[in-house]
Amino acid sequence: MPKNTSRIVTFGELLLRFSKPGSLRLTQGDMFTSKYGGSEANVAVSLAAQGEHVRYITRLPDTAVGRAGAMSLAQLGVDVSNVLYGGQRIGTYYFEPAAGMRAAKVVYDRDHSAYYDLKPGMIPWREILKDATVFHVSGITAAISQQAADATFEAMDIADELGIAVSFDINYRKNLWKYGSDPRETLQRMLARCDMMFGDAIEFEWISQHQQPPFTATDTHFEMQMEAYGEWFDELHAAFPRCRQWLMGMRNMVSSNHHTLTALLWSDGQLLQAPIYDIPDVVDPVGVGDAFMGGFLHAINIFPDDRQQQLNYSLAAAALKNTIPGDFNLSDEDEILAVAEGRYDQHTLYKVIE
Repeated sequence: MPKNTSRIVTFGELLLRFSKPGSLRLTQGDMFTSKYGGSEANVAVSLAAQGEHVRYITRLPDTAVGRAGAMSLAQLGVDVSNVLYGGQRIGTYYFEPAAGMRAAKVVYDRDHSAYYDLKPGMIPWREILKDATVFHVSGITAAISQQAADATFEAMDIADELGIAVSFDINYRKNLWKYGSDPRETLQRMLARCDMMFGDAIEFEWISQHQQPPFTATDTHFEMQMEAYGEWFDELHAAFPRCRQWLMGMRNMVSSNHHTLTALLWSDGQLLQAPIYDIPDVVDPVGVGDAFMGGFLHAINIFPDDRQQQLNYSLAAAALKNTIPGDFNLSDEDEILAVAEGRYDQHTLYKVIE
């Protein structure tokens, strides 16, 4: 395989995630465990684990907690040399995992965080992006506050001016849009500025207002309605012609810890499907879409002329994330390839040791 040549920049809010141990509810017990995370940071860590040079941009408070967040990424190989420090606090979220028939729960606490108060002009984007090949951002970056949304569009427009490919994850989070902006209109403006886009089927349905064909797989034998999906992607591309690669992830929750997973890639009129993974022992589903994007941004480098391998590799990265606690996918290229190539036990997703 060719050596990695990408220089990728990701931009978003780093968060501190709190959960109760085991399957305790947020209202139970007196102890929280904490981990750093956040969509764009998750993508950065995934890319670093796969050997890419990746720079993460955010704004953090100049406190021990903020500095520790940046250090946690640096220890995993992410370039945090351009992180901006200022503001009073780090954004947080509280996560209660699903169990049995009980759905997962997320409570955000991000108002007036260091990132919330980020404004255009604070980050020297031309200097940061001058040697980048890809700029990755998500809808969350524009959901926090009006000034953060303005800073996001500033970054996207400068990336466009410099001829850098823009990667976009819809990441629609209804509970974050509180400052008065129309989320669909804002995210569609972001979509119009991107070259490759990822979202799950529910997010695609929401942003396009087009009903999705059902994905109800309970095992690996489910047959996709590929013609219907193809027509849907054709409509999306007609509405947003700049975007040349559309990536859709699909998950069916058979139970709280038994999921099926697949993905589609539409690229220049060609529609491809990844295998369906049957994952009976989900450990932590947070960050699965981020793992997919981290896999894809690496896969387009190692498989530049093979879209099917790009898609299969990306979904394998996402499948592996389900087995790893926390927000970060810590799987390396060899481990992901082992899954993508079928060198593992399908029932448990454990890598086969040869």
